[in-house]
Amino acid sequence: MQSFGIGIIGCGNISATYFKLAPLFKSLDIRAVADLNMDAAIMRAAEYSVRADTIQDLLNADDIDIVINLTVPAAHFEVTMQILTAGKHAYSEKPFVLTVEEGEVLRRLASEKGLRVGSAPDTFLGGAHQLARAAIDDGQVGEIIGGTCHVMSHGMEAWHPNPDFFFQKGGGPVLDLGPYYITNLVQLIGPVKAVTAMASASFDTRTIGNGPREGEMVSVETPTNIHAVLEFQNGALITFGASWDVWAHRHDSMELYGTKASLYVPDPNFFAGDVLLAGLEDEPIEITSRNHPFSVHNSQDGRGADQANYRCAGLADMAAAISEGREHRCGLELATHVVEVMTAILRSAEDRRWLEMTTTCTRPEPLDPAQAAALLA
Repeated sequence: MQSFGIGIIGCGNISATYFKLAPLFKSLDIRAVADLNMDAAIMRAAEYSVRADTIQDLLNADDIDIVINLTVPAAHFEVTMQILTAGKHAYSEKPFVLTVEEGEVLRRLASEKGLRVGSAPDTFLGGAHQLARAAIDDGQVGEIIGGTCHVMSHGMEAWHPNPDFFFQKGGGPVLDLGPYYITNLVQLIGPVKAVTAMASASFDTRTIGNGPREGEMVSVETPTNIHAVLEFQNGALITFGASWDVWAHRHDSMELYGTKASLYVPDPNFFAGDVLLAGLEDEPIEITSRNHPFSVHNSQDGRGADQANYRCAGLADMAAAISEGREHRCGLELATHVVEVMTAILRSAEDRRWLEMTTTCTRPEPLDPAQAAALLA
């Protein structure tokens, strides 16, 4: 597999994750970083021994093949346009655009130039979610007819030093965390047909609880408490709750109800976890692991608990797909459909009506243990 020169635009918190995890994969060689704030680029470059470029210099660089877009969501479309116009493949943090129309513009431009556009999240490639996919595809659950998924907390302001964009247009729990859940639902059971929702913002302001701006108030300009029902093309009805107005709850991350059994799926914000199958038995049983390499613990979370973190897997799969001439799993078609689902949820809540989707997609190909291992260095 060929090695790809990688450049990063955007030096916020998430950039450190890409720098730390890209070396896990054989095809990724991060060579340069850029930011509107040159001081931030210089600091991150020194930290990881790469060069600091201006944005234009990075886009013009001959040794950069793929550019990762880690800017704030409101800038994703414009920056990805610049990347494609410069003749580079683009991989964006989620959501890669904020409207279906923007996604279509990028699709046309990428097609004209023979370039790829990929988008996070890639956590659905994790061992737990691929195990759940195999259980569904093998018929253990039967046809999925319903389910629930919940992502609820009290928001980011307690720990993030600059949480403003979470509460502005392009932020909020649906657009920020919804991609993990909705992308996983689509890869497990297929595209969405229609949505309906209600939403509110329970708090007008948030107080920053960490960093040099601690105590500063941030205005809330987007819904932070959203409850939706998603109708899938296969007929399944899934309840989706996304809130940053909740102090505590006891909802499981994701449950899928089939004609043969129920499937309990761990948090799709992470790569690993227990996948449980429940039928007539008194207690759910854990599905036997397939020793997927993206389930192996390789780090610890902020509380010291072991976790499997393989972010960059989607980028590595895109690089491999370019080499092999196949479709990449974190593709533009999937990402655009997920964007439409999320924006339709917000629009439905605002207009107080249900909406049918105008886009669709195919389920991304599963990633079995051997295919995952082939991506690793």
